[in-house]
Amino acid sequence: MITFRPMFGGEFTRYLEYFVPDYAAEISTNYGVSASDALVMAQREIARDLPLGPETPGQLLFCIIKDNSPGTVIGYVWYCPDEERRSVFICDFCILPEQRGNGQGRRALVALEAMLHTHGYSEIKLRVAADNSRAQHVYKAGGFRVTGFNMVKQIGQSGEQE
Repeated sequence: MITFRPMFGGEFTRYLEYFVPDYAAEISTNYGVSASDALVMAQREIARDLPLGPETPGQLLFCIIKDNSPGTVIGYVWYCPDEERRSVFICDFCILPEQRGNGQGRRALVALEAMLHTHGYSEIKLRVAADNSRAQHVYKAGGFRVTGFNMVKQIGQSGEQE
């Protein structure tokens, strides 16, 4: 069984150690910027979106825990609730690399959905990187459907392909 507990201040530092480099790599790959520029962009975005860490109003950060190992964090989830629409937007969902490949992501999504349902939410939204096939598979297997595509073009570059 999977449970969630609020992230404590000290755990936020460990979360950032995972999230910032991972997010920077995604920015670099998907937006064609250098690794060093992507790292700066990721750090700025986190500082903007989570200025008070887990205490930031309107942002909820949880540690994902296996019940049979209550002291072991197997991942993290960060989401923003929309009380008016009774929905949440997942900003980040991660099963730590050493915990992947054994169904933990799928089980964590099922548990997250159940937890959100008990709190009266009726919809979960998220964005997944185009090159993250593992996450796409987990989400699709969990019943998520594609609702659109993010696209980007660098200004000054030709969009024509031959």
